[in-house]
Amino acid sequence: MEFSRHGSGDDRAPRVVVVSPPFLSHAQPLSVLAGALARAGCAVHFASAPAFAPLAQAAGAGFVPLTVTRNANTGVARKTAQGAREAERLAEFLDSTRHGAVATLLTQSRHRAEDLLSEPERVLADVRALHSRLAPDWYVVDQLSYPVTLALHCLGLRYATFCPGHPTYVPHAPDALFGVPYAWPRAIRPAEEELIALRRAARANDTAFTEQFATVARAHAPAARPPGRAFALTSRQAVVFNYPHFPWLPERPACDTGFFYGGHCSPAREPGPGPAWEAVVDRLRGSCARLVLIALGTFLSARDDVLDVLVRGLLSHVPDTAVVVAAGDRAPALAHWSGPRVHIADVVPQRWLLERVDAMVHHGGNNSFTECLASATPALVLPFSSDQFSIAHDAERAGLAVCLDPSRLRPQAVGAALRQLLAGPPAGLPRWSREVRRRGPDWMARMLVRKMTASPPVARPGRREPVRPARRRDGRAC
Repeated sequence: MEFSRHGSGDDRAPRVVVVSPPFLSHAQPLSVLAGALARAGCAVHFASAPAFAPLAQAAGAGFVPLTVTRNANTGVARKTAQGAREAERLAEFLDSTRHGAVATLLTQSRHRAEDLLSEPERVLADVRALHSRLAPDWYVVDQLSYPVTLALHCLGLRYATFCPGHPTYVPHAPDALFGVPYAWPRAIRPAEEELIALRRAARANDTAFTEQFATVARAHAPAARPPGRAFALTSRQAVVFNYPHFPWLPERPACDTGFFYGGHCSPAREPGPGPAWEAVVDRLRGSCARLVLIALGTFLSARDDVLDVLVRGLLSHVPDTAVVVAAGDRAPALAHWSGPRVHIADVVPQRWLLERVDAMVHHGGNNSFTECLASATPALVLPFSSDQFSIAHDAERAGLAVCLDPSRLRPQAVGAALRQLLAGPPAGLPRWSREVRRRGPDWMARMLVRKMTASPPVARPGRREPVRPARRRDGRAC
């Protein structure tokens, strides 16, 4: 395994490896955090798929190739080269989004083991080899990289957990199930029988993942503390949420683990995308007083039927307003809309554009949500899958956005929502934008360095030292 090196070689600096799955929506914020850790004085390597080596270089970190899942998304999901089974699951997922919230979540539940826990023993071997070569003091691992978390647990290595989505991705109570939204936006209220089926599927996954974790741990770390409930296995030192700390979020058990709500993971300064994009914005601004960005993420840009309704709604019902549309591989299918008020692109410089648009339409992905907050951009949220329903609920409750159901979208409703957002910022946006700006990646890095430096070391690979359980404030084990 070959490693590229970049940045400090100071052996006195804490050595940290930041591990990301091969998805742009995860690698991008994690690379920003890697850069913040480097600025905080750490010697950092970024471990991910080879396609993301440029992110490490931009962050001032070294790069190490590490494949933690066969799934991949380097920017537009359907353009990313991957295996036949991975492509088949992607097609099934996109088709399910046409049938509503619970149908989509049930499809994701069926795919969960292949998507999130493939080849755990191969990943364990790769992490062991990586650690033997680099010997970092600690790791930062994406919480959805379950095989990596399991490997670090079995090897007795110190790590911090980075939660890339809604905080309830880390179950907060025995009855909280991964894959079941903790709350729903007003526009989407599934029937109780649908929710019963969803909870049943999520509970089955919880049991299956936990059993597989236990099997791997018994084989590779028989003397270690059992991993326990798989979806709840995180660092006992530090868990960082890329999310605001809303007061209504579920409480975490009181224990020695540091839970840090970082607010957002956008860089302090976004590099410009070049004169071509500057010309696009100048042209659209020259013809209209207001500008809207439509971007449904690297997977859901494939829903060109929804993009079509959004463009029709804006052009017909929101006067003197232009739009930039991120259409992924469906850009050719939407090219007929291109004109004085519309720019269609496969990918867009989203963070740069957010400083230049008056509103955004997005899918409730965590990056889009927190980036809108950091840039104080009003949003229309259309949740399709995953944690997007929980995020849409929070955005609505905090007074940050308007939420609609993408399964029942109409041009008139799009127009009404955008006119409302463009008439003035949502009530909660100024307050929560200030809140998240006070934190961000540099704040997260400082909290991690402080916590991981203060925490006592755990057992190293090959040493059968007892691992003491973390304790709650009431004295019981966490």
